[in-house]
Amino acid sequence: MNTILYGITGLLLAVSLYKDRKKTHKALKKAWKAFENILPEFLVVIVFVGVMLALVNPETISGLIGPESGAGGVVLSGLIGAVTLIPGFVAFPTASMLLESGAGYMQIGAFVSSLMMVGVVTIPVEVKYFGKKVTVARNGLALVFSFVVAVIIGAVMQ
Repeated sequence: MNTILYGITGLLLAVSLYKDRKKTHKALKKAWKAFENILPEFLVVIVFVGVMLALVNPETISGLIGPESGAGGVVLSGLIGAVTLIPGFVAFPTASMLLESGAGYMQIGAFVSSLMMVGVVTIPVEVKYFGKKVTVARNGLALVFSFVVAVIIGAVMQ
């Protein structure tokens, strides 16, 4: 699948170069700058997750957030995701590594969805712009929805 996506990307890049070489070079420079800005935090999170997975054996991960951990594992995963601040492009590889190490689909569903939707770390900024009532309501509903997503994923993946 990745090979197909790389091929399509290469083809579209070639078309862009053919149509307007100057704009394409400008776009590639912007993309490279964005990549340079993202790379440090991406590497830090990947190294952190790699070290964590090296130190914590798969049996521990499976026990805490594995398929047999049940509702407690789903809640734990959802709460960890809610207080973690990492970008989506890091969240999905992290989820993949956790799945390979014994985590359950429901638990990873709760982790990723709460990670992307709930912003415990960003609450002070959110309160400043949206007010306390809206912030609490949005984060509370997002957390509840994260658990709904986990249940749906659990039902689909079993």
